Amino acid sequence: MSNSNQEATAQSPIQGETEVTLAINGNAYTVGIEPRVTLLDVLRERLGLIGSKKGCDHGQCGACTVLIDGDRAYSCLSLAIMQEGKAITTIEGLGNSDQLHPLQAAFLDNDGLQCGYCTPGQICASVALLEEVKQGTPSAITPDLSDPPQLESLSEAEIKERLSGNLCRCSAYNGIVAAVQQVLGQTPPSPAADILVQERAK
Repeated sequence: MSNSNQEATAQSPIQGETEVTLAINGNAYTVGIEPRVTLLDVLRERLGLIGSKKGCDHGQCGACTVLIDGDRAYSCLSLAIMQEGKAITTIEGLGNSDQLHPLQAAFLDNDGLQCGYCTPGQICASVALLEEVKQGTPSAITPDLSDPPQLESLSEAEIKERLSGNLCRCSAYNGIVAAVQQVLGQTPPSPAADILVQERAK
């Protein structure tokens, strides 16, 4: 084979399926996939890890959120072939029925879910939120970039902003925020609704 043919072969895109080994929840999985296959489809269709949900499939709802090397990522927008050598954590890797992750337990305590479809993504995003604050990462509403918020003093507004990429069509947002506050050691507001009655002026 001539040098020019060798160079053309080396530069050509991968054709067909190729084997990829992914580190997911502490286990190694080798799968044969096409380069276009998303991490979400590998998790659900090839490995049976169906906790991550396919909502919009366009990176707009957050139901597919997983952790890649500790950072949150939309698995519907992440090509599986690009995740070799990275540590992937899904909702299945955070806890189990015998030992829930603190955030999983807090979501139950504070009714941070209704239908539950978005919950795996919400919990993974909340885990990333806590780590981002520990690392001093500011959000879009952090007033002073030189003085990022601390875990113990993280405001409700900061929590909402940092979780704004995850949608809940059931509107369980109050419970979701309260669950994060509980894990932070803060006292979340009472789940009982306040009924305000205003007398009509005579």
